Amino acid sequence: MQRITPATACGLFDIAATRRIEQAAAAALPPHTLMQRAGLAVARLAMALAPHARTIWIACGPGNNGGDGFEAAAQLRHRGFLPIVTFAGHENRLPPDASASLQRARDAGVIFAPEPPASCELAIDALLGIGSSRPPEKLMADWLRRMHAMAAPVLSVDVPSGLNADTGDSSATPHPGALSPRFCLTFLTLKPGLFTAQGRDAAGTVWFDDLGCSGTGEAPAARLAGAPADAPRSHASHKGSYGDVAVIGGASGMAGAALLAGSAALHAGAGRVFVGLLDASAAPVDLAQPELMMRDARSLDLSGMTAVCGCGGGADIRAVLPRVLATAAALVLDADALNAIAVDGALQTQLASRARRGRPTVITPHPLEAARLLNCTATDIQANRLVAARQLASRYGVVAVLKGSGTVIAEGDSTPPVLNLTGNARLATAGTGDVLAGMIGAALAVQRPPFEAAREAVWRHGHIADTWPAGAPPLTAGALARQAHC
Repeated sequence: MQRITPATACGLFDIAATRRIEQAAAAALPPHTLMQRAGLAVARLAMALAPHARTIWIACGPGNNGGDGFEAAAQLRHRGFLPIVTFAGHENRLPPDASASLQRARDAGVIFAPEPPASCELAIDALLGIGSSRPPEKLMADWLRRMHAMAAPVLSVDVPSGLNADTGDSSATPHPGALSPRFCLTFLTLKPGLFTAQGRDAAGTVWFDDLGCSGTGEAPAARLAGAPADAPRSHASHKGSYGDVAVIGGASGMAGAALLAGSAALHAGAGRVFVGLLDASAAPVDLAQPELMMRDARSLDLSGMTAVCGCGGGADIRAVLPRVLATAAALVLDADALNAIAVDGALQTQLASRARRGRPTVITPHPLEAARLLNCTATDIQANRLVAARQLASRYGVVAVLKGSGTVIAEGDSTPPVLNLTGNARLATAGTGDVLAGMIGAALAVQRPPFEAAREAVWRHGHIADTWPAGAPPLTAGALARQAHC
């Protein structure tokens, strides 16, 4: 059994591949073996989470997910715990493995109750697994609401009930109050839906058990790439060794966005950082960061630079975009640059042509910006973030960084997208996206491949938020930029 952390590197497999892996494993083992192993794994994790529990509520559904719950109940009862099982199904309709596990639970003396206990020290959600195609309804929906309204930890079996294991879209209504601690023990494969969209909140801390069936010929649908390696700098280097970044943005009243991106590029290690502000009345120097070299955006020669374009650009960014797209050696497009491209077919054509000319480009949309680029809605984007990121990458010939919970980094159709596990709600404040754009720009400036530059910067950006001291002041974008070296 393995706890999944932001440092974990492994493949993620969709429902179809998981089903094939499960069928192959079951065919190679004696009947009921997989369910017995799954139930034992659930019981072991339950005992670790609540070693002194008096009552453990296990809500079991009508399929094999419920069978895992029955098996866990039997294992817990054998070990002196008091599991109370509620069953939302019909015994005569259970699959054969689940029916056998139900009988083992009865033989072990497990208590079956028509209603959940008034209180418990741990609740186990074994209602619906990856095969569910409908949202939890009626009794199951009520049990889930009650489960997540409790203060006790909740352990989901394989996937949280109602969560699409491929997309992270959840049909289960979250409880409006405080969330109980959440855990998920998933089997055979890690599923992408656990790590993006609503999956991260629904699953909480994810644990993985391959049930003794390691090894598969299936291709992953996505990957967790893990922590980037440190890249120490050689003594015989100088500012020219680390490239030039030019930040272009900062229209009237929005200079702060460009300065944040510049600060992030500076602290992330770029050799030189130029800030080309679109506001002609802007100050000629940033006294707080004199290392940033202020320029007229239209005067910058981008042919040997990495440009970070769009941060605080407003409508004024449209006038400089054609030259930026045509001349920047490497490019990060963010915010208003993306909005301008979304409504201009000529700019879209120019963007796509960069890939044919071997000019690396990274785009960093949030869901609404991604929706504009794909001519759909933000709801459509969030319904399948992996597909959306791949569509962006393929359509525009770029590396696409689809921001949000479980940021997705995609590069065309030949490379599995990466899901990032760092970051938290501390990043939900103005300017943090500008900081990320600057960090990616710094990575491109030292000629990191664009996919790796994006992946590494996204990981470090979120890691700063994850390691921000609990008692420290709130994490602002300015403080985030100053920590961009982490």
